[in-house]
Amino acid sequence: MSCAARLSLQRPSFSVISRSLLEAHDYVQLLQPCIQSKSLIEGKKIHQHLLKNSTHINSSTVLDKLTRLYITCNAVKQARHMFDTITNPSVILWNLMIRAYAWNGPFHTAIDLYYQMLDSGVRPTKFTFPFVLKACSGLQAIQDGIEIHDQAKRHGLDSDVFVCTALIDLYAKCGCLDEAQRVFDSMFHKDVVAWNAMIAGYSLHGLYDDTIQLLIRMQEAGMSPNSSTMVAILPTVAQASALSQGKAIHGYCVRRTFVNDVVVSTGLLDMYAKCQCISYSRIIFDTMCVSNEVTWSAMIGAYVTCDYMREALELFDQMVLKDAMNMTPVTLVSILRACAKLTNVCRGRQLHSYSIKSGFVSDIMIGNTLLSMYAKCGILDDAIRYFDGMNLKDTVSYSAIISGCVQNGNAQEALLIFHKMQLSGIDPDLATMVGVLPACSHLAALQYGSCTHGYLIVRGFVTDTSVSNALIDMYSKCGKITIAREVFDRMHKRDIISWNAMIVGYGIHGCGMEAISLFSDLQAAGLKPDSVTFISLLSACSHSGLVALGKHWFAAMSQDFNITPRMEHYICMVDLLGRAGLLGEAYNFIKRMPFEPDVNLWGALLAACRNYGNIEMGEEISMKIQSLGPEGTGNFVLISNIYSAAGRWDDAAHVRIMQRDWGFRKSPGCSWIEINGAVHAFVGGDQSHPQSERINKKLEDLLVEMKRLGYQCGI
Repeated sequence: MSCAARLSLQRPSFSVISRSLLEAHDYVQLLQPCIQSKSLIEGKKIHQHLLKNSTHINSSTVLDKLTRLYITCNAVKQARHMFDTITNPSVILWNLMIRAYAWNGPFHTAIDLYYQMLDSGVRPTKFTFPFVLKACSGLQAIQDGIEIHDQAKRHGLDSDVFVCTALIDLYAKCGCLDEAQRVFDSMFHKDVVAWNAMIAGYSLHGLYDDTIQLLIRMQEAGMSPNSSTMVAILPTVAQASALSQGKAIHGYCVRRTFVNDVVVSTGLLDMYAKCQCISYSRIIFDTMCVSNEVTWSAMIGAYVTCDYMREALELFDQMVLKDAMNMTPVTLVSILRACAKLTNVCRGRQLHSYSIKSGFVSDIMIGNTLLSMYAKCGILDDAIRYFDGMNLKDTVSYSAIISGCVQNGNAQEALLIFHKMQLSGIDPDLATMVGVLPACSHLAALQYGSCTHGYLIVRGFVTDTSVSNALIDMYSKCGKITIAREVFDRMHKRDIISWNAMIVGYGIHGCGMEAISLFSDLQAAGLKPDSVTFISLLSACSHSGLVALGKHWFAAMSQDFNITPRMEHYICMVDLLGRAGLLGEAYNFIKRMPFEPDVNLWGALLAACRNYGNIEMGEEISMKIQSLGPEGTGNFVLISNIYSAAGRWDDAAHVRIMQRDWGFRKSPGCSWIEINGAVHAFVGGDQSHPQSERINKKLEDLLVEMKRLGYQCGI
C-alpha cells in the first residue's frame, strides 16, 4: 500500500478503509491517533477492517492497541472482550483494565480482575494498588482492602504516596479513621492529594474539630490548600453550622480565585444554606460563572433546607422554562419535599407523572420521596398503594410508610407493615424504630413496645437519644411510668426533648409533684427550658389539680425565663382552671388574653362546662365556637352532651342536626386492646371481629351487673 493511502486511513474523516492487506504495525500506527483523539467510530472501522483481513487477528500488539482504544473511549465491555483474547497481557494493560472497572464499575469486577492478575503470575506495580483500592472504597469492602494492603506491604509498595493515599481513602470511607490516620502519619512524603484524602475522611464523618485541626496542620507543614481541599472541608462546616469558619473559607476561596470553580461555588452555596443564610446562597448562585443542572438543583435544595418552599417551587419553574436544563433525580427529590411541606398534592402528582415518563420512578430515592410526600399530604391510601407497587423497597421505604401511617392515625397498619418488613428480611434501622415506637404508644401495645425495646438493646440503638425519648413516651402512654423513668435515668445523654417527654409522662399519670420536681432537676442540670417544657409542666399541673403552682409557673415563664406564652399555654391554663371548677375565672382569663382566642381554647372551657353541667356558659361558648367555625365534631358532641345530661333532648337533637347541616360527620369511636401480643381493634358499629358475638354478650352481662350496682347509663 502506498504512503498516501496509509495517510488517508489516519484521517478522522475517512469513511471506507482499503481492503488491501496491512501489516500488524500498520494497524498499530492507525489505531494510535484514534486512541489519542478518543475516536471510537474511526477505531471501530479499523477493527472491522482487521476482522475482514484476519491475518493479524491474533497479534498481541494489535489486540493490546484495540483494548487501549476501547478503554480510552469508556467502552469497557468491548475492551474486556479484547483483553480476554490476549495470551499474556502486560502489567500495564492489566492496570488499565482494573482502572476502567474501578472508575466505571462494576467495582467487584476490578477486584476479581486483580486476583486473576496475581493468579496469572503478573507482579503488581505501584499503579495497580491505587486502582484496585479505589474499587474497594466504592464497595466499602474493608476485608478485601486489608488483604490488598498486606500484599502491598509484601511488595514493598506500602510507603508509596499513591498507594498510601488510596489506603487513606479506603479506610476513611469504611469508617476506620484510626487506621487511616496511622497510614497518613507513616508517610515520608505527603502531597496535597494525601492531605486532602485525610481531611475528606474526617469531614465525611462530620468530625468538624478534627477536620479544621488537620487543615491547620497542613498549612503549618507548608502545604497550600487547593480547591479540592475546600470542597472536602465545606460539608463538615455546613453540618456544624460554623458560619464564621465558613465565611473565612469563602474569603480564602475568593483570594485564591477558587470561586470560579463551579464545584467550590456549589459547596459554598450549600454551606450558607445549612447555616440558614439563604440570601448568601442566592448571591453565590446568581454570580456563578457556570449554571447547570447541578447548580440549579443545589439552589432549589438550599431553599428547601431553609424552609423557603414557595421560593423553591418558583425557582424550579424557572429551571423548567430553560429547555437546556436536564432534570436530575436530586432536583426531583428536593422539589417533592417542598410539595410535601406545602401539602401541595396536586403539584406532587404532576411530578409523579413526570418521574414515570422520564423513567426516574425506578430510582429508589425518588420512589421513597414520593411515598413520603403522599403520606405527609395525608393521602395515606395512595401512599400505601404506591408502596405496595414498588418493585424495590429498602429500609427507607418501610420507615417512610410506617411513619406515614402513624402520622395519619393508622397505628395498627404501621405495626402490620413493620411485621411484613421483618418477614421480608430487611433489617430495620434507627429511623424505622423511631417510627414504630409511636405506633406502640398510640395503641398502648405494651408487649409490642417491650419487644421493640429488646430489639433496640440487641442492635445497640438504645444509646441514641431520639430512641430513648420515644421509649419514654411509649412506656408513659402504656401506663408504665416507672419503666419510663428507668429509661430516662439510664440515658447517657439527654436533650430538652428527653426532659419534656418525662414531664409529660408524669402529667399523664397525674403525678404533678413529680413533674415539678423533675422540672427543678432540669434547671439544676444547666438546661434551659423551652416553650414545650412549660406546656408539659402546665398540663401536669392541670391533670393533678395543682392550680396555685400552675398559675405560678405560667407567670414565671415570661418573667423569669423570657418565654412569651403561646395559644397552647393559654389552653393549658383554661384546662387547669376548668378542671378545678373555676369556670368564671377561666372565662375572665380568656377575656384578658393579648390575642383573640381560637376554637380550641373555647373548646377547652366548653369541656369544663360539660363536666360541671354549666348549661348557660356552655351555650354562650357554643355560639362563639359557631361564629369562629368549628374545626370538627368534638365541640358539637360536648354541647349535645351538656343538653343530654340536663334532660334537654330536643336541644341535643337540634345540635346533632346542626352538626349534620354543617357537613361534619363524627368518625366512629375506636378502641384497642393488646392480648398475648396481638392488638385487637374495635370500631363503633363494626361487627367484623371473629369473636364479636361473644364480646357483645359479655358486654350485655356487664351492663346488667352495673345497673344492679346502681350505675345510671347515659344516653
